[in-house]
Amino acid sequence: MLIGISGTISSGKAEVVRYLTFQGFEIIQLASSSFSISTKAKNFDVHKSFETIDELVDFVTLNWRRNFVISHMDNPDLVDILHKRPFFLQVSVDAPIKMRYERFVASGASCTLEEFIKLDDDLLYYGKTPLIQIIHQAHVDIVNTSASVRDLYVKLSELNLLDKERLRPTWDSYFMRLADLAALRSNCMKRRVGAVIVRSSRVVATGYNGTPRHLTNCNEGGCDRCNKGPGSGAGLSTCLCLHAEENALLEAGRDRIGEDSVLYCNTCPCLTCSIKIVQSGIKEVVYAQSYSMDEATHRVMKEAKVVLRQFQPPRDELFV
Repeated sequence: MLIGISGTISSGKAEVVRYLTFQGFEIIQLASSSFSISTKAKNFDVHKSFETIDELVDFVTLNWRRNFVISHMDNPDLVDILHKRPFFLQVSVDAPIKMRYERFVASGASCTLEEFIKLDDDLLYYGKTPLIQIIHQAHVDIVNTSASVRDLYVKLSELNLLDKERLRPTWDSYFMRLADLAALRSNCMKRRVGAVIVRSSRVVATGYNGTPRHLTNCNEGGCDRCNKGPGSGAGLSTCLCLHAEENALLEAGRDRIGEDSVLYCNTCPCLTCSIKIVQSGIKEVVYAQSYSMDEATHRVMKEAKVVLRQFQPPRDELFV
């Protein structure tokens, strides 16, 4: 595994690197990195320094079972290449600017707050390779407002950066992401919901909520209830929108669903959808977000012996 650390000045990047070294990570870097001197200043033991990007990438590829960390990701070419590799995780670190200025001065630097802000802006937005472009590609974001290194380490431990699911999603994570993607096609004014029906780890059908085919889309005024009506779970008898689960079930059909299919939905099914899910023969329902009818849904699923469970993905942000 290779973790690359990117972030703003004095945000706590070095302490994240130090924490990872305590977990057995070895520090590597490009010799040409503008931050390579920082590793010396922080008394870090650099395992290996590379003259070219190809040398670094080839080394990590050959030794991918070991754990490495790059203390400062400032080369966009290196970032672009590593994002294509299955062993790479990028972590960004940030903190409030006043706190970062105080840390910067405490480290021995001498400048005013205005000078620090200009330096920060130059690196983030106006440099030859603006750092903001690299930071925004991070898989995990850490906001470090802690004045205690111990508290930071405790939170980093809870974040579990070494979770292998971060590098290769489990089937649950994979199919839930597909459900989230389907939800982006939703035209319902109430909420975006996506569903995926899976059999033997293969997608059978997908669905998202909105008005039926050939009717005006809900977000164009097609469903009066969703545009003007009551809140969650109320007035459903006047709603013209099909739910994501309904669309997926209609698309699949009972024959294709069979007796061993799993339905993934980014929102817990309502009672009406639950009845249809039970009737279709689906054996398990996995959802991410709760809904107002969860209790009734659980009761129906339990009686029908359909497994209903909530999916909890690894955290991709930390506010210390």
